Amino acid sequence: MSAPSTERIASIEQVAAELKEAAAFIGSRVVNREEVIEQAFCALLTAEHVLLQSRTGAGKSLLAEQIFNMFEGARTFRVQASKEQQPDTYFGGLDLDELKRGRIIHNTMGSLVESEFGFIDEIFDANDFTLRALLSLLNERRLLRGVQDVPSPLHTVIAATNYLRVSEVTEALLDRFMFKAVILPDKDPFIQYKISQQYLQHGGKTIEPPARISYARLQSLHDIIRGRSDEFSIRVSNELLYFTNITIRQFEFLRNRQAADKRSAGAGADFYISPRTQAKSLDLLRALALLKGRSEVVHDDASRLYFIFATVGLPEEVALFKKAYTTVLNSLTASRGFDQITMLLDFADVVERLRQEPHRVKQPLSQFSTDHVRRSFFEWIKEKFGSEQPQDHNRMVLEQFLTDFVPVCDEVRELKHSVEMMLQQALITIERELQRQQ
Repeated sequence: MSAPSTERIASIEQVAAELKEAAAFIGSRVVNREEVIEQAFCALLTAEHVLLQSRTGAGKSLLAEQIFNMFEGARTFRVQASKEQQPDTYFGGLDLDELKRGRIIHNTMGSLVESEFGFIDEIFDANDFTLRALLSLLNERRLLRGVQDVPSPLHTVIAATNYLRVSEVTEALLDRFMFKAVILPDKDPFIQYKISQQYLQHGGKTIEPPARISYARLQSLHDIIRGRSDEFSIRVSNELLYFTNITIRQFEFLRNRQAADKRSAGAGADFYISPRTQAKSLDLLRALALLKGRSEVVHDDASRLYFIFATVGLPEEVALFKKAYTTVLNSLTASRGFDQITMLLDFADVVERLRQEPHRVKQPLSQFSTDHVRRSFFEWIKEKFGSEQPQDHNRMVLEQFLTDFVPVCDEVRELKHSVEMMLQQALITIERELQRQQ
């Protein structure tokens, strides 16, 4: 099945305004759920799945249906899971003629396989056999059953549940849902009043929005998020990329320290953030910037990464991520560590380019000062050695820079150590390559 055509975007600011209006409309229908709605829009922009957990009657179905109803040109598959269901509920009925030949082939028309959106209510009521069959469709967007291998246009699934069921299969299933939220009942009288107003007007049903967003436009926005757009890009600086990774590591450390306390009390387990999840956080950063109408990621965007590393709606988890973010941010800001990180990362870029093109080490290092690398390193060269360097002094310059570099905090000290090892390995590679060329 061919992918839907994408739609031209006038500006990042325009689409941000459209998404803001759509989120506000959903928020007027599903009261006091602004953060979960923002999280769901991030899932749509990044083409990831969402798991909503709450007690019965908290509006999970209404929220999911109203979100999908904001888009036109996309097929939505809906199902209420149960233990009696088999995979054909999701993949389409079996082809009986093929079954007689001993081949399991699903007629996928109208199934989740041929849908862009999916809503699975009470997903943990499904049996483990069916959930296991769903794993490849949710992750690889392919139906893989026996000899059948069918690509799927599936973009985002929202699943709802009243409870979590723990097994080897459900743990793998949870890993497919990058975004998770717990919707806690709100007993504030005014909130309940606003919910009652909406119920009296619409009877708990979805309603048509004043404007809908085409699915083709959503695909265009997803291309921007993934860096596949020829028209727009959202920049993530090297310094912010490094800051994000050490914030994530700090959060993982805090969660594991918390888990160790629970293990000492007879409960808890190690907390682990996979490289795949950490890499996908970059898509979320760009989505958060786009929602704000920006073409560049800023530090504050990293503070919202709890959308995937914590469970929205659980204050303890969210607060722990915010603590990790604030701890790292304050450490680097108070010590002017960001400037040093930028300088070291620029230096690492120079070393890496020399490793890739060893012949350039015979030229003055100032050749790099007109490139994308910032000038801080070259200002140091000029101050230390003068404006131009003899070509045979380049190695001394590179090593002397790190010798003179005094880190202002632990985060920078760790980065300097990594860059020192990188430099020594690169110099060995460069020397070998130059000897080979002689």
